[in-house]
Amino acid sequence: MDEAEVIRALGALAQETRLRIFRMLVVAGPQGVLPGQMAEALGSSPTALSFHLKELVYAGLASSKRDGRHLIYRASIPQMNGLLGFLTAHCCEGQPCEVNQVVCTDCP
Repeated sequence: MDEAEVIRALGALAQETRLRIFRMLVVAGPQGVLPGQMAEALGSSPTALSFHLKELVYAGLASSKRDGRHLIYRASIPQMNGLLGFLTAHCCEGQPCEVNQVVCTDCP
């Protein structure tokens, strides 16, 4: 990831509702979540949810795929791992440290 992508991703996550949505998508994994399920779980209006999802998609942290009449949203695990990698690159000046990088190997 380059700095512009990192700033966009961090900016998207720097809002309470979007952070909750993203965490919900990460928990759901490859199965994804329908917007109606997210709105109900978060107590959010469909309009507000749509706005926040658009921001996460723009930041590359989420994607949507049509399944019949429904849109399914999923977290972009590679983008999340890229963000974590960027933030932890060159940690402790190359010396061993306690930071463990989390990488989802079962995710698309």
